[in-house]
Amino acid sequence: MNAVQISSDEVLEIIAFRLHSQEFCVRTTSIREIRGWAPVTPLPHAPYEVIGVMNLRGTVIPIVDLAVKLGMPNTEVNERSAIVVADIKGMTVGLLVDRVSDIMTIPGNRLQPVPTAAGSSSAFSDGIIAHDSGMICFLNLERMFGTDGLDDWGMVA
Repeated sequence: MNAVQISSDEVLEIIAFRLHSQEFCVRTTSIREIRGWAPVTPLPHAPYEVIGVMNLRGTVIPIVDLAVKLGMPNTEVNERSAIVVADIKGMTVGLLVDRVSDIMTIPGNRLQPVPTAAGSSSAFSDGIIAHDSGMICFLNLERMFGTDGLDDWGMVA
């Protein structure tokens, strides 16, 4: 696994969100904006996690059900659902989440490694943050949408 090294004196700016009953987060530096849910246009023969595309100010972007990408059941869209628009490897992608929880600044020393017993399930995670409300899984979007991610969709120039 290619865990990102984060020094204990580094400060992490993160956005936290829920997928089903679990809390996840990503660095804010990869996030372009957060939008409320809007219907998407399905794409024929798209990968299972791609629920469709939407028009973002004149640019068509894929919308990924992040829960499905992480091996969880489909997200049931409701009024609290959000699309987190991220720039990943030079491409803009919308990530469907149940709801955005918080935007936080976390000291780097609060990020703990994923236990080795988690095996390959930790492939998309850079660690776990113990927080007042519970554990937050720190996702690495670059790894999540690596060589078997965006490239296989035929969506990378």
